[in-house]
Amino acid sequence: MLNNKIVHRKKILVSFLLCTGMFVFLFGRLVYLCVWQAEHYASQATDLHERERSIKAARGRILDCNGKVLADNKTVCTVSVIYNQIEDPEEVIAVLCRELELTEDYVRKRVEKYSSMERIKSNVEKTIGDRIREYDLAGVKVDEDYKRYYPYHDLASKVLGFTGGDNQGIIGLEVAYDKYLEGEPGKILTVTDAKGIEVESAGERRIEPVSGLDLCISMDMNIQSYATQLANQALATKEADSVSILVMNPVSGEILAMVNAPEFDLNDPFKLPEGTQENITAEEKQNILNGIWRNGCINDTYEPGSTFKVITAAAGLSEGVVTPESSFSCPGFIIVDDRKIRCHKVSGHGSQDFTHTMMNSCNPALITVGLRLGLDSYYSYFESFGLKKKTGIDLPGEAGTIMHKKENMGNVELATVAFGQSFQITPIQLLTTVSSIINGGNRITPHFGVKTLDSEGNVVEVFEYPVTEGIVSEETSATMREILEKVVAEGSGKNGKVEGFQVGGKTATSQTLPRGSGRYIASFIGFAPADDPQVIALAIVNNPQGVYYGGQVAAPIIRQLYENILPYLGIAEYHE
Repeated sequence: MLNNKIVHRKKILVSFLLCTGMFVFLFGRLVYLCVWQAEHYASQATDLHERERSIKAARGRILDCNGKVLADNKTVCTVSVIYNQIEDPEEVIAVLCRELELTEDYVRKRVEKYSSMERIKSNVEKTIGDRIREYDLAGVKVDEDYKRYYPYHDLASKVLGFTGGDNQGIIGLEVAYDKYLEGEPGKILTVTDAKGIEVESAGERRIEPVSGLDLCISMDMNIQSYATQLANQALATKEADSVSILVMNPVSGEILAMVNAPEFDLNDPFKLPEGTQENITAEEKQNILNGIWRNGCINDTYEPGSTFKVITAAAGLSEGVVTPESSFSCPGFIIVDDRKIRCHKVSGHGSQDFTHTMMNSCNPALITVGLRLGLDSYYSYFESFGLKKKTGIDLPGEAGTIMHKKENMGNVELATVAFGQSFQITPIQLLTTVSSIINGGNRITPHFGVKTLDSEGNVVEVFEYPVTEGIVSEETSATMREILEKVVAEGSGKNGKVEGFQVGGKTATSQTLPRGSGRYIASFIGFAPADDPQVIALAIVNNPQGVYYGGQVAAPIIRQLYENILPYLGIAEYHE
């Protein structure tokens, strides 16, 4: 009996101690949560009752080399509704339909949708947004926002690119430098009660957005504008499919202009061409737009034709298989293995030195240089000149060279490559490679990006680009400059001659595939001054109608360009 009482008392004591311990623990935990974790849980409670609206950051501007704004921001509004706060749904629907020019069905579905917030329309003109705000409709939010704006509309459209509804870059420099331009979005935080109704006394809390950095590029708007004018003229007069013009500093790689006519309006990039069939599929529409947005200077490859003879000549001079005085005989054709390859001059050029073979753009002579080099050596120069690699230009979607595999090449393939056929490169690749040959032998990286600036104009970052030295010797480079100056002064490139200035260059007329289609590409590459190149330019006219020779179609474009921009760039006239 006594033992039972003792056991019972022990059980009561143990229970009491357990209860007391639990109480002490819970009390301690409560004190810990209320004192040391108060701020944390208060923050969570606030988050639970805060509604978040994002604020877009002002995207960084794009500025040309003279500080002219090529891409800017325009203040617009985003109109949204909050279901729990709407007091008069019919009035809200009527006002938004009227002011935003939307259908009643579209607006009603969003106004009556039970959600924390429903966006009705973005990129609303500020005047319209201000007008909606003046109605003071419960549950309707009008937030100021930013929309990309391009003051020059179609100027350099395929270079600058554009942004989407989320203010992110889609093509061109807008996407290549997106991480610098985009900035950091902000927030508007509104306190609500358990039903989602705003607590008026709590007001709003803002986390301000951080603007993106301005991007300064090497493009000169004046040169870009004039080059565009010339391209559009050629497009119209020659009824061509497209015209491309590239202008670059051959020493630094800074691109002054890049034209791809026809261009498109950056402020309305999704507009389809007139005459486009109705009821096309979404895929068909996107394919059309992709074609409109395509930058032919970097995205497309082509057979360069005789402009590529500059590369063959430089390789031959470097290897010592030819000198400017070397003698050649052209009967109008050359036999390579079992293939008869004709010169563009059917009657032939007769006896000539190497300088004159370049002036005459003689196919058999350049084929001979290629065969003298031999496959191993020629292919090695092709690679060492950088032609098998991409240029590294700071634009998305650069295409690579389409070249025979060495093991699949014979004498015939070597012969056709030597005068610029049976392989394809991009225009920017050709311009970059020729630049390295005439600038003293330095393979530069073509680019637009120069530096970024903060909102106060302070330099944040200066971009640097790789340079590969020793592509050719200075001696070979000087010889090539002299030969190419004579091509323009007295040879096939004479229509590229500019009064008062020394210009070097090379013409080309290449036939597109399939052979015999009657479609040609006329091109001309020219640089000035010939003895100290400071600017190099390439004009390509795709499928010109009527006369289609590079010397008659493309060379005059570069002549007109240089007549205007050489004095503008401060390049002094030549005096003997």
